[in-house]
This record gives sequence, C-alpha cells and structure tokens, in this order.
Amino acid sequence: MTLRIEQIHHVAYRCKDAKETVEWYGKMLNMDFVLAIAEDRVPSTKEPDPYMHIFLDAGNGNILAFFELPTKPEMGKDPNTPEWVQHIAFKVKDRETLLAYKEHLEKNGIEVLGVTDHSLFHSIYFFDPNGHRIELACPDPEEEEKLKKLDAVKWEMLEEWSKTKRAPKHADWLHAKELGKKVDA
Repeated sequence: MTLRIEQIHHVAYRCKDAKETVEWYGKMLNMDFVLAIAEDRVPSTKEPDPYMHIFLDAGNGNILAFFELPTKPEMGKDPNTPEWVQHIAFKVKDRETLLAYKEHLEKNGIEVLGVTDHSLFHSIYFFDPNGHRIELACPDPEEEEKLKKLDAVKWEMLEEWSKTKRAPKHADWLHAKELGKKVDA
C-alpha cells in the first residue's frame, strides 16, 4: 500500500462570531453554509469547553471551517509573524471574475489591496470580520509554462536558500517586469 494524501478535508480557523462569519462568507464570497457542530466537550481531548464549529463550502470539495470559542480569551495573532504571511487563498476562474469580486467587495465596504501581479497568478487581498487575511487569486494566461520553468529549478532554489537564507536568483524573471529589469526567461 502506498501512503498518499488525497486532498485537504478541511482547514479550521477561529472566529469571533459564528453567525457573523457564516453570513459574511455567504454575502462576500458566495460560500454555502454546509454544517454546524456544537458541543460542550472537545471530542479528541475530552476537555469541557463549549464551542460552535461551522463549515463552509469553498468549492471542489474544499471546506473552510471555523470555531467560535466563547470561554477562551479573545483571539490574538502571532506578534512575530507579519500580517501578510498568514492568509487563506482561494482560486477564482479568471481575471474577469477577480475584478468582479474586487468591485463587489469594495461596494460592500471592504478595503481591497491589489490586483497584485505575481507573474504565475494575480491576486487581491482583504480581511474577513475575524481579522484573517484573505486572498483571491486567478491564474495568469501563461501559468502552465511558467510553472514548468519553476519546477525545473525548485530543488536548486531550496538548497541554496537552505544554505544562505537569501533569495536565490533562479526565478528573477517572475518580477523583472515590475522592477524594470530585463532578465532572460
């Protein structure tokens, strides 16, 4: 038997208010509310701690889940991790859909950063009502070709990073245009 992960079952985060979270993701990102589980005891640890666990449909069998924990101290963030690092990224079909989401979010009072060109894909960023950073990303028309080039150098890049902790130059072409540089692709 070969051990292999099939896919992510669900990803869980904490939320401030389960109902507000369900309504926000439904209105802003058109995610369906799939399931709610509420218990007074944690099944894995048997710890007495009431919680509401909600599940949202993020498309293609992907589930985004949240826990509301009313007896715990207020949510916090890791003060040593920059705000831009921890985020939830969702794929959208194309740039037209990305721009439509941007317009929809802004019309609903959400501050949106971007569109950011990552060369492989294009993204917008914003925050949910719990303070979680959200990214919506659409593929670049040349994504497949660019991914092949990156795949060819991934191990060399990782090895160099591991030794130097400096960004390897194998993929400078990704952002050469925005930096005004000419780099052979």
